[in-house]
Amino acid sequence: MASDVSHLEGQLHLGPRTGGIGARRIALLEAIGQTGSITAAAKAVGLSYKGAWDAVNAANNLSDTPLVERTTGGAGGGGTRLTERGHRLVATYRAAEAEQARFLAQLNRRLAHLAGDDLNLMERLAMQTSARNQLLGRVTAITRGTVNVEVDLELAGGDRLAAVITNASADNLGIEPGVAITALIKASWLIVAAGDMSDSRLSTRNRLVGTVESVIRDDVASEITLRLPGGATLAAVITRESADTLGLAEGDTATALFKASSVILAQAD
Repeated sequence: MASDVSHLEGQLHLGPRTGGIGARRIALLEAIGQTGSITAAAKAVGLSYKGAWDAVNAANNLSDTPLVERTTGGAGGGGTRLTERGHRLVATYRAAEAEQARFLAQLNRRLAHLAGDDLNLMERLAMQTSARNQLLGRVTAITRGTVNVEVDLELAGGDRLAAVITNASADNLGIEPGVAITALIKASWLIVAAGDMSDSRLSTRNRLVGTVESVIRDDVASEITLRLPGGATLAAVITRESADTLGLAEGDTATALFKASSVILAQAD
């Protein structure tokens, strides 16, 4: 069915389709800068407290330096502050947003018709990933085999992981040492072990050791979030029974285990 698209509107999204920054994250960062409180900022933009922290952690993971930091002490007992990097990002986004608005206004004056099937195609091409964990990294080494390529990444902060993808995928992504890449790992693909398992004899290639930041349980499943030494976070979803057996609590050391073949790579720029 044809769509009437004689008038175009859009929200600005900067960065890769599988990450980057959009209007809602910018609004959250802006609110944090104005209120100094993640609770107040979440309320201002219509997010839950947990949803706001998830968005902040995801943004920090994909940034070269933190956009948001926790503060401690003071009359209010601490809070949350937007860093200088965060303020700069918000200002850049707002400037780009203003340019986008001027461009769309000019385009709408000239545009008479756009076929509905073209619009539907553009929507499919703009599809976003459902992978919970999105980590910005840089390729440090590649090892090619007949079919697959092993790609070694260094994440922001110095954490490392390995991914195995096909030669064709590596060629399509233009992967080579020094290239910026986003690693995607679904939360359900992570195995969680109590303690530091980095030196254990296991077949799992990736073993990221971190500190438990939160444990959320329901009757069936549990979500465990680890903060890595480099500052990135990883969320794992495991069964409630497994979480009870692990007995992990905030502040405990734990290891996120996942195979190199469980890592999806996407262009970061």
